[in-house]
Amino acid sequence: MKRLFDIAFSLIALTVFAFPSLLISTVLVIREKHPVIFKQNRIGLNKRIFAIYKFQTMINEVPTRTGKFLRKTGLDEIPQFINVLKGEMSIVGPRALTDDDIKRLNWNTETYSSRWKVKPGISGFAQIYGGQNKETSWYWDKKYINHSNIAIDFIVVIISFAMNLIGKRRVRNIIWIKKDLK
Repeated sequence: MKRLFDIAFSLIALTVFAFPSLLISTVLVIREKHPVIFKQNRIGLNKRIFAIYKFQTMINEVPTRTGKFLRKTGLDEIPQFINVLKGEMSIVGPRALTDDDIKRLNWNTETYSSRWKVKPGISGFAQIYGGQNKETSWYWDKKYINHSNIAIDFIVVIISFAMNLIGKRRVRNIIWIKKDLK
């Protein structure tokens, strides 16, 4: 069922974003004068290596003017729907990491083995809830791995879309409503 969801959603997304992708590609070629697609090896299901696709947003590790906008809106990730169609990624799952990320985080031990039993995702709990450090990211990755289902994936997609439209901070403030503790 998850694979069907991934394929259907990817086909819809690629159709909806076909014209914006053409526009983004044109801007990157004309304005930024660099390759349109960025490819990087990432580690996926069962620790298989695959090339992730994104719109090129940086030159020499510095975001370009167009790249800043693409990253802020999440539009740089549109090409990842191709990775989903190829079966290398899912719409929702843990973030796709590089081999260097895994070494830096020291996530190559048995403790983290469950992370490699699911496909990485374009979005996921850690991206939504702000997993910016090793412990927080691992907490949210485990939560997703242990409780994932199509309904949760659909909710993650809706929240991710809202974050791209109105901003991460605003959406996180809604998610993390502080209770009056008096």
